[in-house]
Amino acid sequence: MGRYLFGAMALTAGAGWMWAQASIGGCPVLPANNIWNTPVNTLPVAANSATLVNTIGSGKYVHADFGSGTWNGGPIGIPFITVPGTQAKYPATFLYDDESDPGPYAVPLNAPIEGGSQSTGDRHAIALDTTNCILYELYAAHPQTASWQADSGAIYNFRSNALRPAGWTSADAAGLPILPGLVTWEEVASGEIRHAIRFTVPQTRRAYVWPARHYASSLTGAQHPRMGERFRLKAGFDISGFPADVQVILKAMKKYGIILADNGSAWFVSGKPDERWNNDNLRRLHEVVGSNFEAVDVSSLMISPDSGEARQAGTAVRVEVSPLAPQIYVGRNQQFTAAVTGAPNTAVKWSVDGIEGGSAARGFIAPDGLYMAPTALPSPAAVVVKAVSAADGDAEGSTTASVTALPHITSVSPNPVTTANFTVTATGVGFRAGAVLRFNGTVLATTVLSQSQVRATGNVAASAAGVPVVVANPDGVSSNTAYMNVQLAPPATVAVTVAPATASVRQGAAQQFTATVTGTADKRVAWRVNGVTGGSTRWGTISAAGLFRAPRVGTGSKLIVTVSAVSLADTRKSASARVTVTR
Repeated sequence: MGRYLFGAMALTAGAGWMWAQASIGGCPVLPANNIWNTPVNTLPVAANSATLVNTIGSGKYVHADFGSGTWNGGPIGIPFITVPGTQAKYPATFLYDDESDPGPYAVPLNAPIEGGSQSTGDRHAIALDTTNCILYELYAAHPQTASWQADSGAIYNFRSNALRPAGWTSADAAGLPILPGLVTWEEVASGEIRHAIRFTVPQTRRAYVWPARHYASSLTGAQHPRMGERFRLKAGFDISGFPADVQVILKAMKKYGIILADNGSAWFVSGKPDERWNNDNLRRLHEVVGSNFEAVDVSSLMISPDSGEARQAGTAVRVEVSPLAPQIYVGRNQQFTAAVTGAPNTAVKWSVDGIEGGSAARGFIAPDGLYMAPTALPSPAAVVVKAVSAADGDAEGSTTASVTALPHITSVSPNPVTTANFTVTATGVGFRAGAVLRFNGTVLATTVLSQSQVRATGNVAASAAGVPVVVANPDGVSSNTAYMNVQLAPPATVAVTVAPATASVRQGAAQQFTATVTGTADKRVAWRVNGVTGGSTRWGTISAAGLFRAPRVGTGSKLIVTVSAVSLADTRKSASARVTVTR
């Protein structure tokens, strides 16, 4: 898609971690006082709000340009990965090198690319170095043998509020970082998004407004929004009828708003692909239209035009629950912690699905945050663990935990398997991504097909009875032991073919025959003519290599003989050819 004058970008929604999306892998996602992380719900409406909304499309609906599954062969959304500080850095060459950070870039050459490896779209590749808290973003990224080729690239220090030089693009048309504006499943599952969300519109103005640094249009009319323009969902818009996950997104649109980052489809918001998204729920965003938004004047928040630092209101009490979105086995414990900021009293009250202290059906939680999952799998299997500040009852934090069955094998097939190479499938419950199948203690090459099925391939040399089979999840929890038998593979059947199958040969002439032997490594044969090994002067002779020499025949007559090849590996197996000898 176009980047500068004609940029059109598909958008997605981002990740929710600690306060104001404060941490990924221990790194802040920009400082807490950054403009991305600052609420705008109390700021004044921009004077030209109605005009801007009408230009974008007051009747056009909001679309989540992210979700589960694939679209046109690639995941839906803008992916990103985390890497350690030891990640190899690769040089990069850029089409717009005068506005790109030279690198090198700590983006693995096999990093996920927006739209998939064959995409012809924006092809963003994004990696966060969680050791040094440095973000690397590439646009139109194409991995080479030991480098990257892209249209543009940008590097950000997540501990800094510094903006790019004025007039510079980034991996996004507005010159902004992409990752801080993406919606992720984890933050939605936690119950709150605490940052603005990235979005696109069809046409923008040849101008940008803080914190954007770059425009991507030749249009000059004031009816068009500028890059960096901030909008928010109107406070009076009723979200009560939407699914809980969609309500989290809509609340963020009211409190933190959306930031215009690229040209694209109207009211398309961006996020990270995740197989846990409920696409049917996300489509409910289509019930929200442009007229439900208003442009916001954020100028009062700007401290410096070259910094993303924003003026902050008084410190509010905040509660952050961790870990986010854990998976917990039935009957097992999980320690939750609550970080309270903005109040000297850090005590909290814990609840599970709205019940203080929890319940037998949904699991109990102790005053110190130790959650005890129920002994039977609850329905639904997702439970909301919430901590409410004792200092401010309106301040709360939550996370959604998934209660899962312990790994258990109910059957393995085929059973028995035969010696040599084999493939076995274990069926049961509680298998997690990254699980391995152990066959007699040996870890086999394993593919997790689903939570209820894994498939593995291996090789065994000898027959055996009662071979133990176990599925082990990546967290070290193993299933029960199933048992299999191994039987000898049936012996291969020897077969012989002779070519050609028929032949006409003049007396004294030669004809080459070939024998093909299958089912054994021994390919040798004995050649015979009319049952006589090597033949005779009467019927014709044949060499060990299959060269037949025809005998003499009487005037006006012909002779018919049989040439045969007998397997030396199994003399019961042979094949023959019919030969007509003429004068």
